[in-house]
Amino acid sequence: MNLFAEMRALVLACLDQMVTAGHLPADLNMTNVTVEPPRDASHGDMATNAAMVLAKPAGKKPREIAEALAAYLVADPRITSAEVAGPGFLNLRIAPDAWRAVLLSVLGAGTDFGRATLGAGQKVNVEYVSANPTGPLHVGHTRGAVFGDALASLLDYAGFDVTREYYINDGGAQVDVLARSVYLRYLEAHGQEVAFPDGTYPGDYLIPVGQQLKDLKGDSYVGQPEEAWLQDIRTFATDAMMDLIRADLKSLGVEMDVFYSEKSLYGTGRIEAAIEDLKSKGLIYDGVLEPPKGKKPEDWEPREQTLFKSTEHGDDVDRPVMKSDGSWTYFAPDIAYHYDKVSRGYDALIDVFGADHGGYVKRMKAAVSALSDGKVPLDIKLTQLVKLFKNGEPFKMSKRAGTFVTLRDVVDQVGPDVARFVMLTRKNDAMLDFDFDKVMEQSRENPVFYVQYAHARVASVMRKAEAAGIAVDMDTLKAADLSLLDHEAELGLIAKLSEWPRLVETAARSNEPHRVAFYLYELSGVFHALWNRGNDVPELRFVQDDPKVTQAKIALARACSVVIAAGLGILGVTPAQEMR
Repeated sequence: MNLFAEMRALVLACLDQMVTAGHLPADLNMTNVTVEPPRDASHGDMATNAAMVLAKPAGKKPREIAEALAAYLVADPRITSAEVAGPGFLNLRIAPDAWRAVLLSVLGAGTDFGRATLGAGQKVNVEYVSANPTGPLHVGHTRGAVFGDALASLLDYAGFDVTREYYINDGGAQVDVLARSVYLRYLEAHGQEVAFPDGTYPGDYLIPVGQQLKDLKGDSYVGQPEEAWLQDIRTFATDAMMDLIRADLKSLGVEMDVFYSEKSLYGTGRIEAAIEDLKSKGLIYDGVLEPPKGKKPEDWEPREQTLFKSTEHGDDVDRPVMKSDGSWTYFAPDIAYHYDKVSRGYDALIDVFGADHGGYVKRMKAAVSALSDGKVPLDIKLTQLVKLFKNGEPFKMSKRAGTFVTLRDVVDQVGPDVARFVMLTRKNDAMLDFDFDKVMEQSRENPVFYVQYAHARVASVMRKAEAAGIAVDMDTLKAADLSLLDHEAELGLIAKLSEWPRLVETAARSNEPHRVAFYLYELSGVFHALWNRGNDVPELRFVQDDPKVTQAKIALARACSVVIAAGLGILGVTPAQEMR
């Protein structure tokens, strides 16, 4: 049950009646008519902009439309009042029975309350993490992994058919560097002293990989020239790093549906096929680019290259796909990879990149637009940096990684639930401060604790009721006399619960899972406020002497915990049954 959607449908029905009665002209576009929570809760329970958006096309003053619409709306028993405010906004107050119907819907649907049909089964590919397979994931990857995974879960909850995908960047020169670094650890495992030149990977995580290689190959590579072992060790090292990355992701609760290898694009004709598709559309040509901004003429050597006419699809400049020496640019396999995604029949694509890839957004969107003839949208979400603090100081780098703090460092410090929730307490493109001390505090200032505490409080009050011999199983709660919930604080909590289905659709439309975390914090705040008021107003306490009153109040608490559990499920966080 989506009460906001029902109220919007009511507004539209009343507008249709006004058209029939001749108060409004026919054929008005109602698309932009909304019903949503008012900015100031004191103004009402819901607000509609109908009069504001229809005034100009209807040739009428907004207040004139609003006053007429209000008369139609109050005829519905769910509306207790409809008041015109300002230039023509209409503030609505909802009848208590309508709120109680929401509560009954929550109890009946469980964690499926709010599950939407917005996606209508459309196939969406969400690609995230996609780190180079050269070492363990770092804290930046952690944020991208959490964001991408929560987004995939949100879209699934909203009715999309979602594929979680990881693009393995194993086709570039960095994998050769990995192979050389593993070879040094391999020699070290044979007792040799080695030095790691600049540009290689000195992290301790490669020590066991070198030992594994020794166990597998013995001394067959010792003293051999690079061409004798580079390709074999490259494959061996990549597989070892991907095993490490999969284990890191699993520790965070992230599991992919597809791992797609960049290497599989080379020598298979896939890159050529993608470029040929663009060429058939007149979008590939040979030309010379202007020097990049900021380059002095003496620093620039113009060369003829094979270019993609990306400016025809919204980019700032055309982009090279083949160098003057005939080798592919970095962009070419990315085009081929997205060509493969389009060919797999996805209705929409989402890529999650680190903020340092911001310059890549327009060219990738242009490529997908061209490859799909504008039929498959690509949304690219950038995740900003994470700053780590502990004991008031920046958190030091990991000795194991050599140069950075790893995902596993974070999970080991605070656990996957805290790591995931905190990573979603800021919009993805905003910087995030992650303070190891603060995220473990038991206070309102710690959003993880605040939300988990709300869920745990419900579990505790249910245990208390059961200990008093009061039945609080779900069937009993669904049959409770909800008319006993008549205090404004109780109805206010139900009103907040009613926002959940609307929030899911809003977050899914904008691909913003952080909205779920924000909502859970707000919902928990309303719940805690009701709980705390019970200290001063005994009749608001959840456990009363009258079992029927207790069951009605615990039905409200249980509904709150159900929605919190649903939201935490999207975020990949386990609801707490008790706080330690």
